[in-house]
Amino acid sequence: MRAPDEGTPDERSAVADAIGGAAAYSARVAARVWRGPLEAAAEELLATPEVRRAADRTLSGPLPEELGRLLVRHRVVERVVHELVVSGELERMLETTLASPESQAMVDRVLASPAMKQSLERVLAGPEVRAALKSQTAGFADEVVSGAREAASGFDSRLSLGAHAPLQFAGVASRGVALVVDAFAVVVATAVVGGAASLVGAVVGGVRPDWLAQALLSLAAIAIAVGYFVVFWQTAGQTPGMRLMGVRVLSGRNDGRLTGWQALLRTVGLALAIIPCFLGFVPALFDRRRRALPDYLAGTVVVYDDAGT
Repeated sequence: MRAPDEGTPDERSAVADAIGGAAAYSARVAARVWRGPLEAAAEELLATPEVRRAADRTLSGPLPEELGRLLVRHRVVERVVHELVVSGELERMLETTLASPESQAMVDRVLASPAMKQSLERVLAGPEVRAALKSQTAGFADEVVSGAREAASGFDSRLSLGAHAPLQFAGVASRGVALVVDAFAVVVATAVVGGAASLVGAVVGGVRPDWLAQALLSLAAIAIAVGYFVVFWQTAGQTPGMRLMGVRVLSGRNDGRLTGWQALLRTVGLALAIIPCFLGFVPALFDRRRRALPDYLAGTVVVYDDAGT
């Protein structure tokens, strides 16, 4: 017969768990009730010189290393961190710490310190950072330009209403985007010249009467626009807007280069094509070589850049 105080291993384990749970519950209740007095007593005890010397001797011995090995071996730290994360206690602790005035003041002091400023300046001025920023900016710009060119080329193909145009001839979409860029450049140049003229007039005295000043500014704007297109078309075969969109103007003479007269005729044709609601570009929708009014007047064609090289 089994003795009264004996039992199976499962029964003994259940009894031990029950006793442990009761003890843990009692400890939690006691800690909750006596938290304030216990903390005060612990702080007072830790402040004594004897305890500090004992702690220093303990920390200088092999105990911390053995304790660390024990914690790693039994994965105590991992379980504690997991419990903190699952229970949300870690998040609350971090929020409380970061929201405290002391933490904010410390962050402000660190950011405002000369050492932090010098460190940031050294990092940003480093050749690696500058090279990375330059490559990222250049890569982004290349992607934007390439995407605009592909989209405009696709519109060129869909907008061809007449005979199928060979792929090397640029259509209305590519040329339209290029024209918008060029118009913006002309407006900026005109504004700069007008501002400079106004500044000079304010210093030395303006032109009188006012209508004469307005007429001179209008003539200057026309001269800037005409000079912009004539110079770029005659020297480079493309304006900055056309270069951005990857298209250029070719002539049937002089190895494809435009003469000054052709560039001037094409500029006049561009103005005539724009004035009646851009109707001068309608022929490019039907022409096999996608020629608009400026091309008919000057004897030119507009091709994609890779086709003209």
